[in-house]
Amino acid sequence: MADSPQILWKRCQGLFRSNVNDQQYKTWFLPLKFKSFDEEAKVLTVYIPSQFFFEYLEENYRKLVHLVIMRVFGAGTRIDYQVEVVSQETVTLESDTLTAEEARPATRPANKGPHMLQAVGQAQDLDSQLNPKQNFENFIEGDSNKLPRSVGQAIAQNPNQQAFNPLFIYGPSGVGKTHLVNAIGQRVKELHPEKRVLYLSANLFEVQFTDSRRFNTFNDFMHFYQSIDVLIMDDIQELMGETKSKTQYAFFHIFNHLRQNGRQIILTSDRPPVALQGMEERLLTRFKCGLLAELERPEEKLRRDILQSKIRHDGLNIPQDVINYISSNVSDSVRELEGVVHSLLAYSVVYNRNVDMELAQKVLKHSIRAERAKHITMDQIIETACEHYNIRQEDVYGKSRKANIVLVRQVSMYLAQHYTKLTTCKIGTLVGNRNHATVIHSVKTIENRLKFDKEFKKSLDELENKIKNKP
Repeated sequence: MADSPQILWKRCQGLFRSNVNDQQYKTWFLPLKFKSFDEEAKVLTVYIPSQFFFEYLEENYRKLVHLVIMRVFGAGTRIDYQVEVVSQETVTLESDTLTAEEARPATRPANKGPHMLQAVGQAQDLDSQLNPKQNFENFIEGDSNKLPRSVGQAIAQNPNQQAFNPLFIYGPSGVGKTHLVNAIGQRVKELHPEKRVLYLSANLFEVQFTDSRRFNTFNDFMHFYQSIDVLIMDDIQELMGETKSKTQYAFFHIFNHLRQNGRQIILTSDRPPVALQGMEERLLTRFKCGLLAELERPEEKLRRDILQSKIRHDGLNIPQDVINYISSNVSDSVRELEGVVHSLLAYSVVYNRNVDMELAQKVLKHSIRAERAKHITMDQIIETACEHYNIRQEDVYGKSRKANIVLVRQVSMYLAQHYTKLTTCKIGTLVGNRNHATVIHSVKTIENRLKFDKEFKKSLDELENKIKNKP
């Protein structure tokens, strides 16, 4: 008497277990559940917990699965996967006839896609991690932030739209990126309380991913993030680097799942996607498929409006000429403006005196001196060098061997050696993933040229001054 399909499936599980380690078996093979076997059509149907599960199996264990199935159930057997869900709906994924990319289910509106087996609860059960103090009411509009602010409001009104998905907001530190994305999240929750909104940093995502692998809760991790309606991730550049390739891989599948099911993704970064060195190319292409919105340093009028708003909120009494003086001299970031106001308040209380021009000049003198002494970064060097030599930043990070582009690359590496504490390996990584030998060669090349080329030395001195004094 022939063995039943259930017994044959147990035999398959035994073969899987003998060909992978315990961790791999528990994570990727034990969750596979036998559903049925059509002997006439030679089709084995197996339940899996998620869409991501199918994609990962296809990419990493496809050959092993098919060899085992053919050995136990016979040559020509085809395996079909079905995503098992609470409502008992299923999405069939045919491993033999479709690739992982082609087999994805049709896009569904947000909140109407199937919930995963491991239930994730309702919107009111989720702590969104949003900062209630950062909202649209206190995010002052100006020319430098008008586009991202307007788009953010449009997304909050209709988080199911796909025209701005993902929304990728980039700009230097302190210009209000975190404030803006929190404001978007707050407005979504006000207008659409049924939505599951989550704000987190990329660094926290990395920690959670690492823990999920350590404690064998990876499937729960994926199910949770695939249940989010509006995912807001701050400082996505924190996922750069070869050591974080597995985290990028997990985020890639979360990103795909959310976007294909009509969920909104909002990302922030201190640089545009083209400058995210060490990020997988397939992630970069997805970052670019929505809207890229730059949040620039605030112009003087906006700085003045922000100061006045801050002063009114804190109940301070600062003369208009002092406000004008501060807004015209502090141009780096909103954060620095707030720091100056706090310093003025502290001096005023400690010395029991009114805020006047003399006090503002004293406070600003210390503030500007500290700002000028701040650590120079690789990004600042490359940005200023590209402006100085009129070269696009993406060309510096790329593979072009044109003389003018190579020069900017070499100059950037040379200056990084002198003005940062980065190792040659780290410098190479930040300039298009080049090795330390390239950095050493570049530094020597620039040093040799400086010995005989006076015009080049003059130009480099001008560049160094720009970097040191860059606001």
